[in-house]
Parts: sequence; C-alpha cells; structure tokens
Amino acid sequence: MEFELQNLTKTCNETLILAALSSGDKHGYQLAVELEEKSNGYFRFKHGTLYPILHKLEKDGLIRGEWADDSPKRKRKQYHLTARGARHLDRVRTEWQTFCRNLTAVTEGDR
Repeated sequence: MEFELQNLTKTCNETLILAALSSGDKHGYQLAVELEEKSNGYFRFKHGTLYPILHKLEKDGLIRGEWADDSPKRKRKQYHLTARGARHLDRVRTEWQTFCRNLTAVTEGDR
C-alpha cells in the first residue's frame, strides 16, 4: 500500500493518533496534548479535527473506545489500539519512513 498524495494529511493524522495510542490507552484530550507536546507544538488537533478521525479509526476497527468513569465530573471515552490497528501502524510506519527518505533525497538534491 502506497500513500496517495491527496490523502497525505489524512494518513499523517491517522498515523500520529495510532502511534500515540501504541504507548497506552488515552482519551481524546490526552491524545491532543501528547501529540502537541511530543512535536514541540508542530502537530495540533482541534476537537473538530480529532474526534472525526477517532470515530473513523474506531469504525475501521483500528482502535476501540470504551467509556470510563475515571473523572469525578463525567465519563470519558478511553481509546486503545486494537491488534488490527497495531498491524496497520507497523505497515504505515514503514511507508512513512520510505516516503520521508525519498522526499529528502529529492528536496536535498546535490547539496
């Protein structure tokens, strides 16, 4: 499976979320904060962007969300990576490495 350039942003966002969930269960806000912190503010997710992606990944069987009572104020949906999601993440990590290597080869040129 190769990246389709028109879907590059979508693929990137999905990969970031799957990678963040590979280290453990998180709710949406935790995902957004962790991705922003790990990228030094480069990747930022707004609610209107994040939750539709989470719903799509859940529909595709790559993650599973379960309601948890870990907050005294309200229930939060905790997401975790499924076995299918872990396999998918392994594949897209390899694709991203190939993409980045080839992009760098072209953009760096004959420096």
